[in-house]
Amino acid sequence: MKKTLLTLCTLVFLMMLSINLKAQHEEQKYFPPQDSLVIRKLSQWQDLKFGLLMHWGTYSEWGIVESWSICPEDLSWATGGRKKGKSENYNDYVKEYETLQQTFNPVKFNPEKWAAAAKNAGMKYVIFTTKHHDGFCMFDSKYTDYKITDPKTPFSANPRSNIAKEIFAAFRKENFWTGAYFSKPDWHTEYYWWKKFPAVDRNCNYSIAKHPEEWKKFTEFTHHQIDELMTDYGKIDILWLDGGWVRKTTDEEVKNYLLETYEGSRWARNPQNQDIDMDTIVAKARLKQPGLLVVDRAVEGPNQNYLTPEQQIPEKPLSYPWETCMTMATSWSYVPNDTYKPARELIHTLCTIVSRGGNLLLNIGPGPDGDFDPVAYQRLEEIGKWMGVNNVAIYGSKPVAPYQSGNVVFTTVEKAVFVIYLVAENEKTLPALIKINNWTPPQGSKATLLGSNKTLTWKSTNGNTEIIIPTALRNHPPSDYASVVKFEL
Repeated sequence: MKKTLLTLCTLVFLMMLSINLKAQHEEQKYFPPQDSLVIRKLSQWQDLKFGLLMHWGTYSEWGIVESWSICPEDLSWATGGRKKGKSENYNDYVKEYETLQQTFNPVKFNPEKWAAAAKNAGMKYVIFTTKHHDGFCMFDSKYTDYKITDPKTPFSANPRSNIAKEIFAAFRKENFWTGAYFSKPDWHTEYYWWKKFPAVDRNCNYSIAKHPEEWKKFTEFTHHQIDELMTDYGKIDILWLDGGWVRKTTDEEVKNYLLETYEGSRWARNPQNQDIDMDTIVAKARLKQPGLLVVDRAVEGPNQNYLTPEQQIPEKPLSYPWETCMTMATSWSYVPNDTYKPARELIHTLCTIVSRGGNLLLNIGPGPDGDFDPVAYQRLEEIGKWMGVNNVAIYGSKPVAPYQSGNVVFTTVEKAVFVIYLVAENEKTLPALIKINNWTPPQGSKATLLGSNKTLTWKSTNGNTEIIIPTALRNHPPSDYASVVKFEL
């Protein structure tokens, strides 16, 4: 009997895992916005193509994964962070983690330096973590003392201590759109993790049905903090909400949550209807920030204006607005001596995402001193050199069939089609012929290599196309890592 039950459980687990993996590559249900200002702004956002995401908080002092080490779930990437602490006992570790507030002092903080580097790389918008799941606020919230501006935090004495405000102001001066990342769950406040009960997973740790007054306090707390960001921090273009398990749910959805898995662990051992009245949050936010884009991540409904596949690229264009959020290194938050993706890979990623109609939101985690790793600046500079030659194939572009053919991807802007040849790591020169299967340019099209005024010769046979690259351009292409041929009538 036990063996039969174990086999059945294993089959259920494998079935759910298969469904989850399959869903990652399938389109999700999308609710188009109805507000005309939001519709127009969403279209403008889709033309930006390239943005910067920054995960930054006290956790950078230990160089560990953001927030997750204080979550009691048995996840490898969460529990690994606890090795940085001195306490083996979980509750003692959480207390030790929260004392990082008393030493966090990023004296090299210079958001103008970040904005200049991001602008040079061709980025057009920024999303900053005003608060992650641990509840530490990188803005001056009057609803908590667990924040960067509290006297317990050494950096509070710095005239630029309201970090979120300083970042938004610095990037706006460089004509960036600004976005506030905000975690809906808050593992510091008593209203979510009530110390009367132990925390068992990422969810609210008490029965909301039995203690509705506590949940009301949490809902009001969340509304107040988001209202602060919408009121006191200048023009905000995007409200980027994380922690999708905090949502309004039905009884059937709660049952389904029990079947979902993450790394073999149940991520919702305590599933509840965690309704914080998102509709009201959004309505109030848009009164102060007309046209505001809202990204209620992983929550199907009208408050998810665009979707955010994480660390992955869809295999084909999607029928709704989307953005891949991806790390430049291996971690969302700062890790000493982290491994950063090569510039070639980052440029190929940008081109591939854009060819499928998406945006790339590339993450860099600032260090505890308040600066990026030098390698991150180097990568931004290399991307910037490439964008300086080829950005006309990126900004404002749309996907065009066949989207990809081998190591070639396509974009179109107005009447021009851009053929982007992704240079392999072992290729020292461009090939004599760029061969494209199942694509033919319009008859009479003029072909030029971006960065060069020289007209290229091309020919099509049986629906396939060959572009001839002269020797001089082969040996000395205008840009590294990817070369772009523009076809126009």
